[in-house]
Amino acid sequence: MERILASIAIAKSKGATLRVGPELEIPGYGCYDHFLEGDTCLHSWEVLAKILASDEATGIVCDIGMPVMHKNVIYNCRVIIHDKKIIMIRPKMWLANDGNYRELRYFTPWQKHRQVEEHYLPRIIQAVTKQIKVPFGDAVVSTQDTCIGVELCEELFTPASPHILMGLDGVEIFTNSSGSHHELRKLYRRVELIKEATLKLGGIYLYANQQGCDGDRLYYDGCALIAVNGHVVAQGSQFSLNDVEVVTATVDIEDVRAHRAKSSRSMQAASAERYERIEVPFALSGGKFEEVKEEDLLGFEVTKGPEVKYHTPEEEIALGPACWLWDYLRRSRTQGYFLPLSGGIDSCATAIIVHSMCRHVAEAARRADQQVLADARRIAGEPEDSNYVPSDPREFAGRIFHTCYMGTENSSVETRKRAKQLAQAIGSYHLDLNMDTIVTSVRDLFAFVTGSKPQFRVHGGSAAENLALQNIQARLRMVLAYLFAQLLPWVRGRTGGLLVLGSANVDESLRGYLTKYDCSSADINPIGGISKADLKKFIAYASGAFTLPILNDFLDAVPTAELEPITDTYVQADEADMGMTYDELSVFGRLRKVEKCGPYSMFTKLVHEWGSFLSPVQACRPIAEKVKFFFFEHARNRHKMTTLTPSYHAESYSPDDNRFDLRPFLYPSRFPWQFKKIDSVAAALPDRSHAHKAKTE
Repeated sequence: MERILASIAIAKSKGATLRVGPELEIPGYGCYDHFLEGDTCLHSWEVLAKILASDEATGIVCDIGMPVMHKNVIYNCRVIIHDKKIIMIRPKMWLANDGNYRELRYFTPWQKHRQVEEHYLPRIIQAVTKQIKVPFGDAVVSTQDTCIGVELCEELFTPASPHILMGLDGVEIFTNSSGSHHELRKLYRRVELIKEATLKLGGIYLYANQQGCDGDRLYYDGCALIAVNGHVVAQGSQFSLNDVEVVTATVDIEDVRAHRAKSSRSMQAASAERYERIEVPFALSGGKFEEVKEEDLLGFEVTKGPEVKYHTPEEEIALGPACWLWDYLRRSRTQGYFLPLSGGIDSCATAIIVHSMCRHVAEAARRADQQVLADARRIAGEPEDSNYVPSDPREFAGRIFHTCYMGTENSSVETRKRAKQLAQAIGSYHLDLNMDTIVTSVRDLFAFVTGSKPQFRVHGGSAAENLALQNIQARLRMVLAYLFAQLLPWVRGRTGGLLVLGSANVDESLRGYLTKYDCSSADINPIGGISKADLKKFIAYASGAFTLPILNDFLDAVPTAELEPITDTYVQADEADMGMTYDELSVFGRLRKVEKCGPYSMFTKLVHEWGSFLSPVQACRPIAEKVKFFFFEHARNRHKMTTLTPSYHAESYSPDDNRFDLRPFLYPSRFPWQFKKIDSVAAALPDRSHAHKAKTE
């Protein structure tokens, strides 16, 4: 409520007469099953009553989002208000119900297009507005100088978007209230749809999106937009620590009317079906019942927007997860983060994202952002009356970020050195320990109880022994991580605890290349939705952007778990253990989830893409074997996803079982029907790899 009122006040201070907020902004988009509780609707009405009664919400038309129960059916709605009155309630007609979205679980779409009913208001609202009932349905708002239509989030992405028919019926301004989450490389599609919506049709488009962590794996990336006739004239930030951000523009309605002066458009508009218009006695260009003077209108300067700002994927990784981590830290009211720092690129990337968060906080502190300062002082353990300013990201990291290298006899000098140097470079409170005595104790305990002592493979042990000895180390690191996270603040004379960070990337989760309940088991994981390839590019970017030359050492290192003994002839390597490269994993993941391929369709696609340099049946690890091996390992390890650490969602092929990738976790992992079909087709395919080899030679 306070943020909504603040946004309205800021909008009015900038001269705005129409304010649009994000989807379901009163309760927040991420309530999920709480939308099924009557309390959520009740409290939303209570908040709306206070907004309606406020001085801020007068002299401006406001488009506000909340759930509304109409005739015992719950709808995702926009409530249009003006001067302590509800003008109309517009329910969402097309609901998002794939990927991360489950709107049909909570809401029902409004199916009576261009129809309006009467909605009887609760008494708490009647007491403020003096209204008994208001229009509810698919209608538009008519002011004294223009016409406004509402489009909710997913409705922009549908083939037959409402703005088309509304625009043909004379609607000139479209509002879109969204709850759109961040994914790498996603913003371009959103912006292009908004530009296209008004380029062909003509019109003004106001796009408001939630910004920040709403209590879940998703980060809503803001980037409010105002577009006119296909051109963006105002754009908000995509990643920000600010709780409230308002984007405004001064536009000329006559530009829309001139843009629409085409005979073909006019012919279609003349036969368009009619929308019911709900009138409001207010002019966006001049207020209520006022005579607008020409000299006043000429005094306005129409906003001319710059080019749309797009972040590179590397910048998105630096910004999105960092803002999410800050929101999570301050909302959980904990004292910081703890990260097992292995000396490898994954935990390095996680540490650099925390470093980016600290840089964000320091920058906001230098701007004297009072909300960030208050949160930072509390998290850093400062008293309420403290004047502490976290202007140095390294100093702030020393207070709230704790790292630990948990070495064993299988660890190398190089990884220990890299972990220590990275911690020094970013300023984290760093510990360095050997856990061999604990590992040996567990191993000896097993031998005492069973009379059998497991050995590593290089010492003659079986595959089962080798894996068990690796998992002991991995799981003990998780136990130690939580021990240190709970007690380090006490050791340093503070109260509270730390959140443990995980650092398994999306490709390792897809392949199941992690130990269940090992150090990948944490409170949250900022890189769990990011591919290995993107993480490498991010580290290369951060090396220069953050002036951290130590990161180059991480890029040059071979990825390794360091869970097996190092010998003169053997050093454990991740890609060798996995039986596939990280680049191949990314391809498999995208085909499986984004392009919805099963084993056979993935094989047929890859025959066309890889067939020129890989034999379907005859080359080493041919396409058929690669596909079958991937699906076998994915299915065999799928159960691990049920306990996967909640991760920042950044990639469309994420295998996260918690909400995004709803699939079984018990499979017939050898896929007898599918694999047999792959083998039969592969045997009949010509081998094109020889021709490719001859051509390249």
